[in-house]
Amino acid sequence: MPKMTFIEKDGNRKEVDAPNGLSVMEVAHKFGVDIEGACEGSLACATCHVIVQGEWFDRLSDMSEDEEDMLDLAFGLQETSRLGCQIVMSDELDGLVVALPKETPNLLID
Repeated sequence: MPKMTFIEKDGNRKEVDAPNGLSVMEVAHKFGVDIEGACEGSLACATCHVIVQGEWFDRLSDMSEDEEDMLDLAFGLQETSRLGCQIVMSDELDGLVVALPKETPNLLID
């Protein structure tokens, strides 16, 4: 099973098993990583924004126009920003490292 590492907002690294076929957002939710995902992966918000580290960005599939449009709403946008709901784990992504932005909009109301 592929592994991936989340760099959390406080800088701590959390390595987890990332089952093939799950999105980075789903993996985060499975392991209690603080990614909101308000639209539940329907590509209607930017609350699952992650910053892909190092060479991993070039290994990802191309970004859709819809994802590019949603990223315009993300806080702390960087050159290697992607939406976690659009990165699907596979053996080719074993070792993937993503960082969480320091701030995100909270679209869920308690």
